[in-house]
Amino acid sequence: MNHLSQQQHMRWMKVRLFTNQLSKVIFMLSAFFGLFVLAVLLYRVVSEGIGSINFSFLTGKLSTQPERAGIMGAILGTLWLMLVVAPVTMFVGVGTAIYLEMYAKKGRLVSFIQTNISNLAGVPSIVYGILGLTVFVRTLNLGNVVLAGGLTMSLLILPIVIVASQEAIRSIPFHLSEASYGLGATKWQTIQRVILPSALPGILTGAILSLSRAIGETAPLVVIGIPALLIPFPGSIMDRFTVLPMQIYYWTLDASLVAEYANLAAATIIVLLVTLFILNSTAIIIRNKFGKVE
Repeated sequence: MNHLSQQQHMRWMKVRLFTNQLSKVIFMLSAFFGLFVLAVLLYRVVSEGIGSINFSFLTGKLSTQPERAGIMGAILGTLWLMLVVAPVTMFVGVGTAIYLEMYAKKGRLVSFIQTNISNLAGVPSIVYGILGLTVFVRTLNLGNVVLAGGLTMSLLILPIVIVASQEAIRSIPFHLSEASYGLGATKWQTIQRVILPSALPGILTGAILSLSRAIGETAPLVVIGIPALLIPFPGSIMDRFTVLPMQIYYWTLDASLVAEYANLAAATIIVLLVTLFILNSTAIIIRNKFGKVE
């Protein structure tokens, strides 16, 4: 009987080892497949677009002639858009997270609000574009300007920032706030001097991911009517504008008529990827600096 039990045990051990090795191989192949697809995409984009990147392309205006077209207007529009999205999202998102975690009384209402915030993070981006069109463009009569686009994109990424900020605040050890209260600090002083500095790396991580998504989104801006026409460079938040993803979108459509637009779209993709890399790297450096101070 013991001999049979040992045989069954050995058989099960072999099955478990085989399953472990098979899972390892499957996961490794999945990772290599994803890297292979990414490498192919990057190779195609770089090979098609690198030849179109030059000083005149980066500093020029949009043009109906592909050889004279530039993306400075789209670059400035993207920067202006982020100047609206970043402060609105950070103040409203972090403020909401602080209220829900530190001030609001736990109950059904707070649970209902948190559940809906989490659900809003999964709503398709085009729905936020419809909301922005209704509220900011038509009701407030802002038109398709930087401010309307920035507020629309802020609505899109607010749920992500709120959830990430809440998780960062919850991760702070309870004894830190209790020690602050024990020394006579008020709740706001505790939040300002203890909780926020400790939670800042996690909050910045959520903000980094959210702003990266906002920079690459196109659907909400298409809905609110952001053009890719020969518009002047934007100089304020009340000017009409276009952004890099919108320019990529329209040039991709035009590539079916004029082949040169495909190269311009690929070149713009490279610029967008470099911009995202620089912004993310800067934000990560700032986050790590705050983490070391902690």
